[in-house]
Amino acid sequence: MKISVIVPCYNEERTIAHLLEALRQQTVGTKAFEVIIADGMSTDATRQVIQNYLQEHAELTVRVVDNPKRHIPSGLNRALEVSTGEIIVRLDAHCIPAPDYLERCVEALQAGKGENVGGVWQIQPSGEGWIARAIAAAAGHPLGVGDALYRFTSQPALVDTVPFGAFRRETLARVGFYDETLLTNEDYELNARIRKQGGKIYLDPAIRSIYFARNTLSALAKQYFRYGYWKWRMLRRYPETLRWRQALPPLFVLSLLVLLISGVFFRPLWLFLVAEIGVYLLALWLGALPVAWRKKDVWLGIGIPLAIMVMHVSWGSGFLWSMMRK
Repeated sequence: MKISVIVPCYNEERTIAHLLEALRQQTVGTKAFEVIIADGMSTDATRQVIQNYLQEHAELTVRVVDNPKRHIPSGLNRALEVSTGEIIVRLDAHCIPAPDYLERCVEALQAGKGENVGGVWQIQPSGEGWIARAIAAAAGHPLGVGDALYRFTSQPALVDTVPFGAFRRETLARVGFYDETLLTNEDYELNARIRKQGGKIYLDPAIRSIYFARNTLSALAKQYFRYGYWKWRMLRRYPETLRWRQALPPLFVLSLLVLLISGVFFRPLWLFLVAEIGVYLLALWLGALPVAWRKKDVWLGIGIPLAIMVMHVSWGSGFLWSMMRK
């Protein structure tokens, strides 16, 4: 059964060769799959890195297609249009799938576990220093990501979404390709359509990949602001998919703004603002301590609360900003 691995890509000269090497090492063998890379007209050496790699490893079937829109969903669709496999596996250029990733995806699909199957992230820092380590730890902490099980669970489950899913081509023929009007949340939206038609999304912890988190707080803030912004756009179409964890960050940011502004006219309200922030930071610190202790890294006791706060405030701000725009 032929597999097509589709990969959106833009300026990934540092990571694309690592992905290709991980795919070359897949237990299914290189003849079992093709790789379609949709490049968003990279301005770095991404294409040259791909070319150099393939000169040394001609056994890997790789095709590069242009993605002039430079957006992830458009890149995925361009790759889908030229793919030939019966099974589609979606990956990113900055992830490293385990050697048995494709094999386990195919097994789960053939066993009828779900219409879309995926696995868990083993989140690692993408840079040096305590900030990068803290961001990676926060990205897999329940206080940071709520019930996004693919970031930390060890148990199989039916879920709302999986990050790097695998599905049969016939599933896409039935529900449609990725929605190019959503620049983020494209995976969640596709899975919402699958579930709306009675399909299941299956998370198997045996399907593993390494995901590299952002390495600076500013990059983390931009990422989560974008997540929040496009989450509201997606929820306008699928309000029934709202989960409690997604409502908390915008409500938290809104409460801070209300208390801050109201305190200008009635200053005792600033005491409630200070109390809310204090309780919030204490909860984050208490949640970070076990991780810092387990990893024997005292800086995580400071960095994890800081990173989670950036995630919450940025996500909530992006969500609220999106609500105020047409």
